[in-house]
Amino acid sequence: MKILNFGSLNVDYVYSVDYFVRAGETLKANSREVLPGGKGLNQSVALARAGAQVYHAGCIGADGEFLRELLNKKGVNTEYLRTIDGMQGHTIIQVDKKGENCILLYGGTNRRIGDSQIDETLAHFDQGDWLVLQNEVNSLPRIVDAAFARGMRIVLNPSPYEEGLKEVDFGKLSWLLVNEVEACQCSGSDEPERAWDVLHARYPRLSVLITLGSAGSIAHAVGPDGVDTVRQQAFRADAVDTTAAGDTFTGFFIGGLAEGRPLNECMRRASMASAISVTRMGAAVSIPKVEEVESRLAEL
Repeated sequence: MKILNFGSLNVDYVYSVDYFVRAGETLKANSREVLPGGKGLNQSVALARAGAQVYHAGCIGADGEFLRELLNKKGVNTEYLRTIDGMQGHTIIQVDKKGENCILLYGGTNRRIGDSQIDETLAHFDQGDWLVLQNEVNSLPRIVDAAFARGMRIVLNPSPYEEGLKEVDFGKLSWLLVNEVEACQCSGSDEPERAWDVLHARYPRLSVLITLGSAGSIAHAVGPDGVDTVRQQAFRADAVDTTAAGDTFTGFFIGGLAEGRPLNECMRRASMASAISVTRMGAAVSIPKVEEVESRLAEL
């Protein structure tokens, strides 16, 4: 069993500010850092740090080779990562004094995945292997259709949400991982926890995980004997940067599922990993190793 992440890689330009800049305003930044990021890269690093064997596929520009090097150092296989002409995808991130962030995303090379790359990459994966996707790359409908035809278990984190996601057949997904806003956007419901009922009625075989911020998270796993629902509290942490919290949760959660761990254990480990990540600046560099996560859980 292997895990393929067909995902984005970004250069994150992170600015520390007193508050988020307003329309028409020029605001002094207190500091600036250039860091590796992208939801795809972050989730691959989190999967590897959770102990999973993960392959990352996607496209990088000549200015993004250091992203490949970082993935390799973190234990991610990059043989399906292509270098192409064009500007690397990047973000401009403001982080305020409370550790909250706002992000401006430019797709760049992440939006240059071609049909031949999709087919050639997926040819190396078989029934039962996992595919992890986010909405920071192009051709999601085609990737989903091709992976489903191969019998892969498909996980989608539909972030950032936009109307083009309606072209993706959610009925072919194994798991949908969303925050409370995305849960409402995907379901059309005004209440995040009501979103499960709507999505389950529409896609009976789809399992759904909803993260609820300080209220924790809830997972509904569809199995042969019905639906297993698990709630997980959020572990308290002194947040300085929440940029990679969701990606860390995703990586540890999927890594646990791929190992065959019980759902409640997957949730607990993912929640602790996420709590640790927000106490550190940066995205990929903030993700803890599984040994640190397990040590912190053992202290509770």
